[in-house]
Amino acid sequence: MPNFILICRDKPNSLELRMETRPAHLDYFNAYGPGGLVAGPMLDDNGKPKGSVLIIEAEDQAAAEAFAQNDPYAKAGLFESVEIQPMALAAGAFVSKT
Repeated sequence: MPNFILICRDKPNSLELRMETRPAHLDYFNAYGPGGLVAGPMLDDNGKPKGSVLIIEAEDQAAAEAFAQNDPYAKAGLFESVEIQPMALAAGAFVSKT
């Protein structure tokens, strides 16, 4: 199944919204099962979240976009922008060694 990277940038001054929505976001990502490869916040110079990076498996670009649109963070209006790009995993823990 193809892999996609999602780069989601928070709106300015939205840390409180992020923290309020975080449990629902984590539940959503974890419910995606093995198709959710990795996720975590991008950090500002003070170590505070300013966005998210996720790597997922999805059937196609449309499925990756649907995943992003249904994320509780997106539904809460947290993101200023969301970029979704196909990617190939070439090295690391998620690459098959066979």
